[in-house]
Amino acid sequence: MKDRVLSDPHLALKGSLFLSGLLMALFLISTHLVSAASQDAEQQMSRGSIAFQRGNFENAAHFWSAAVDLYEKEGERAKQVDVLIRLSEAYQALGQYGRSQQSLHRVLKLARGQENSLGVALASNGLGNVYFFLGNREKARRYLEMSLVRARELKQSELVAMVTNNLGNLLVQEGKHSAAQAAFDESAESARLNGNHFLVAKAQVNAAKGALRANNEKITEKRLRQAMQSLEQTADSHDKAYQWIAIGRLAHRLAYHEARSRWQVGAYESFKEAAGVAERIGDPRAASYALGYTARLYEDENRFKEAFQLTQQAIEAIQSLRASEILYRWQWQSGRLLKALGDTEGASAAYQRAAFTLRSIRQDLSASYRRRDFDSFREGARALLLELTDLLLQSTEGWQDRDRIQARLMAARRVMEQLKTAELRDYFEDECVAALEAKRTPLEGIASGTAVVYPILLSDRTELLLSLPDGLRRFTVPVDSPTLTQEIRAFRRQLEKRTTRQYLPHAQKLYDWLIRPLERVLRAQKIHTLVFIPDGPLRTVPMAALHDGEQFLIRRYAIATTPGLTLTDPHPLARTQIQLLANGLTEAVQGFPPLPYVKWELESIQSIYGGKILKDQNFLLEKVRQELSAKPFTIVHIASHGQFKSDPRNTFVLTFDDKLTMDRLERFMGLSRFREKPVEILTLSACETAAGDDRAALGLAGIAVKAGARSALASLWLINDRSSAMLVTEFYRQLKNASISKAEALQKAQLKLLDQYRYRHPGYWSAFLLIGNWL
Repeated sequence: MKDRVLSDPHLALKGSLFLSGLLMALFLISTHLVSAASQDAEQQMSRGSIAFQRGNFENAAHFWSAAVDLYEKEGERAKQVDVLIRLSEAYQALGQYGRSQQSLHRVLKLARGQENSLGVALASNGLGNVYFFLGNREKARRYLEMSLVRARELKQSELVAMVTNNLGNLLVQEGKHSAAQAAFDESAESARLNGNHFLVAKAQVNAAKGALRANNEKITEKRLRQAMQSLEQTADSHDKAYQWIAIGRLAHRLAYHEARSRWQVGAYESFKEAAGVAERIGDPRAASYALGYTARLYEDENRFKEAFQLTQQAIEAIQSLRASEILYRWQWQSGRLLKALGDTEGASAAYQRAAFTLRSIRQDLSASYRRRDFDSFREGARALLLELTDLLLQSTEGWQDRDRIQARLMAARRVMEQLKTAELRDYFEDECVAALEAKRTPLEGIASGTAVVYPILLSDRTELLLSLPDGLRRFTVPVDSPTLTQEIRAFRRQLEKRTTRQYLPHAQKLYDWLIRPLERVLRAQKIHTLVFIPDGPLRTVPMAALHDGEQFLIRRYAIATTPGLTLTDPHPLARTQIQLLANGLTEAVQGFPPLPYVKWELESIQSIYGGKILKDQNFLLEKVRQELSAKPFTIVHIASHGQFKSDPRNTFVLTFDDKLTMDRLERFMGLSRFREKPVEILTLSACETAAGDDRAALGLAGIAVKAGARSALASLWLINDRSSAMLVTEFYRQLKNASISKAEALQKAQLKLLDQYRYRHPGYWSAFLLIGNWL
């Protein structure tokens, strides 16, 4: 299933067959004689309905897809509308929102051709829900409001209930909590007038979620009680089981807020109800969720043995299903429980099974099918991989066998590499990152005098893995992630204030935590280059500006960063026949201020390497594309405003007439990946990444990978000053010396500025990072 994404019942708004009453009206429109093909189609419809009600969404989609084809051959368009809406529901339940979208657009086309207002209204509601999950709130609102107008015109109270429920969820996402509660009230009242207790319960559950998100526990409790009463009046179905699970999850969250035993009991009872429904209708997926979440309640009460047994039952319940999105949760839970029970090796094996399952899920993920709740999955995946890394590192304590320790440390580093690759792939929404990973060469033994520093930020401490020519070393620093993050944030804020030295205490404290523990080993190994693989907030600060109390780190070491060992292409730069393409803006365009020193910067670089310049009116998007497709450039230099944002769609470099987005840059430079001589250096000399935005910094860290260049030189913040042009020009001048690496060339350029009184503040010289291949 190429486009499969994760589905979680307490987050997802599942489709359900309460639509059947509305759809039946469409189904009866066709009055011609039933052919053999139509009878076969109706059988497929029935099989799909049974599969859906049992939580077997893949089979439901299979049967309903077959019915669509049969009705299409028979020309029964009204029945096509019916089954396509059901098919879209199955796809949504599987998280395949792209396919659901395609089905619903077919419905719109068919319904409009038949002047079928009800079909248009149903399809519009479905599309609103799909766009909501895909994170496109504007389109979600447009389709939902379109559906609501038609539903009211048609006096379809059940459809009104469905649409206002979906609008309520959209309003919750927008932080409009009062309006959201009003929408849920309207949904519940419309459903009540229609006698649909399930829709009443669904609106109340979603209202409870919204209230809890707004930190209104009193309303949350009231809504949950109402939802329970309504749900007790509904017939057994897959959707009923999932609403009980959602209620149990909410009750569990309420129980965390205070010592509220009644809500802990309420959670138990809700999961018990869900398990009973699942057993009666034969729904293993719902049964697995009910068992697994009940186990989590036992885990909270330190009843680890009982929790583990229930978790194993949850795993067994879904063995017959392709349900990796559930399996990894319970494998992870098994690892936690085994660790709590003292079985370290068993815990490690369970964690690694979960990581393997997670990897298979990620390989199936397609960016176009992402859901609005993918952030929660991403954070969960990160937590899983960090917990596994933590377990692997702790397991070496007390060991004496060096080979055994090295093997375990390597295993921990591989898990972190999996996390680094997943983070970049998630940020750029680009599966090509995974393909690139397979082509890279491990860095051990590539260059003497180089050490790779791998900080790992954990909840109770910081671990430093140091990769040296003779193996891996582990250093533990008793500083937890929140404390380290707070110090990093303060350091970054002060660095950009070039008129004060308030950065210095933070620079020294970070040095004490991240570098001082390594000093003795670095000296003994005669290390001259440090390559950092930063994690989280560390991506937002330059390591070169750390200070030991006497001097900056850049005085002692050439410094580079890379997003991951397996994401770096370690080939030395060939210094002959360098082809340069230099691009830049000096004028104010598209609301951005002028960059007066860019003219000097471009001319200085050209005086060193020759090459072609595209400046101002000549720096056009199409001209950049033409140049990059026509010649295999060694260096692509862009001196222009660039912004890295949390959303990669808002990340760009400015051209005179447009914005060079990361996707466009990748396309323009894409051929270089397959040339004998790819782009060696991509320089972005006027970029900025907002302080405190770790996700935006992830985009900067991965720019070389995304663009297909071996390395990138880019700035963390904008320095609209002659110093920036001086530093970049000196970097290129030093780069002509074949005896030094790119990292050493940057070091010499930074030291040249540091040695000038006017530019000694790190705000001038430390913003530039060498990313990727440092050789």
